[in-house]
Amino acid sequence: MPDSTRGYFTESDGTYLPTKYAVSPWSSTMLAGPCVTGLLARELDKDHGPDGFVPARLTVDLFRPVQNAPVRFETTRVRDGNRIRVADAYLIQGDDVTARGTVVYLRPSEQPPGTVWTRDEHPTPPVEALDDPESGFAPTWFGSDAHPEGWSQVRAEHQNASRKRMWSRQIPVIVGERMSPFVRTAVVGEGTSFMTNWSDEGVGFINGDLTLTLSRLPVGTEVGVEADHHLSADGVAVGTSVLFDRLGPFGTGAVTCLANARRQVNFG
Repeated sequence: MPDSTRGYFTESDGTYLPTKYAVSPWSSTMLAGPCVTGLLARELDKDHGPDGFVPARLTVDLFRPVQNAPVRFETTRVRDGNRIRVADAYLIQGDDVTARGTVVYLRPSEQPPGTVWTRDEHPTPPVEALDDPESGFAPTWFGSDAHPEGWSQVRAEHQNASRKRMWSRQIPVIVGERMSPFVRTAVVGEGTSFMTNWSDEGVGFINGDLTLTLSRLPVGTEVGVEADHHLSADGVAVGTSVLFDRLGPFGTGAVTCLANARRQVNFG
């Protein structure tokens, strides 16, 4: 089915109405993290970018579960300098603010001299995946170090204790609207929580925030997320990821999470 008939939200007079695709795997009364993150990024970009700026950091704070209900926004520009612009967006349901997004825009300039250390190992997308913007919705590819083929489209095959990664082009945030590279990155980058918390028994942590940092915007319509690290103790976890496209890494993700074992999502 083409993307023009699918999406996470419809819009009417500044109010966003969730579709069936926006429902969270944790509960049918909640909205999924990727669509919430993408909607916040879209609202910030619509009201405050870019005018020669590029998005360098997006932080999403989830104050409470975002309900499967209409959404509206209030945004404000916190700083508007020559090289740095900062804006906030508040996601409102009823009379409550349930989430906040903060974006930092930076103005590009020349690279300084010198060579800086970077990681030698870089994630690469599956060779079978075709980055064709006209082909509509593309199934997500999952990868793990322990899988014999590396990548496949069967999620359950990667429920193991090794490092995880995914390569994805999601459906649009708004039905019938093509996503910008920034919004695409926000939707897929929310998978940092998924990739860093996915164990051999499923996902037992739920994230309360997300921070994406971008050195540039992705090339192409698909984005990859590879787990970089997971640390946890006493039901609290932190996870970091690498964001990549076909040219290589271009950003990072970070989440802080709480145990949600009573609603653990098991893909096996």
